[in-house]
Amino acid sequence: MRAHPLTTVAFVVVATLAIGAPRIVAAQQKSPAYVIAEIDVLDPAGFAQYSERQGKLVAKYGGKFMVRGGKMVEINGPLPKRFTAYVFDSMEKVNAWKNDPEQKELIVLRDKSSTFRSFAVEGCSDCAAFKTQ
Repeated sequence: MRAHPLTTVAFVVVATLAIGAPRIVAAQQKSPAYVIAEIDVLDPAGFAQYSERQGKLVAKYGGKFMVRGGKMVEINGPLPKRFTAYVFDSMEKVNAWKNDPEQKELIVLRDKSSTFRSFAVEGCSDCAAFKTQ
């Protein structure tokens, strides 16, 4: 008994969607973005003011601290004096946080109380889907 041609086409379409749909959804999801900062605190009282206000500003844009100080172990190269890492839902959220008018005040406070290096990096929405070449 032969399958009806429409049944075969329907089977192929359903199979393709079942296999491809999760990848399409993953590709459409926004990737998280991580902000990494290396800090050398020069004025603990001034930096405490900066840190408190910056924490509230990070939260305003949906950011969450993943690391804020804490014990570090050297693997390769010298350790920073202090380290923070926080995550936002997307690079767009990072840019909104970075461009908030309050940052101008906070940068002055930060630079008076510490030396600071930071950057943002886009994460992967589905890291398991990435394969090494």
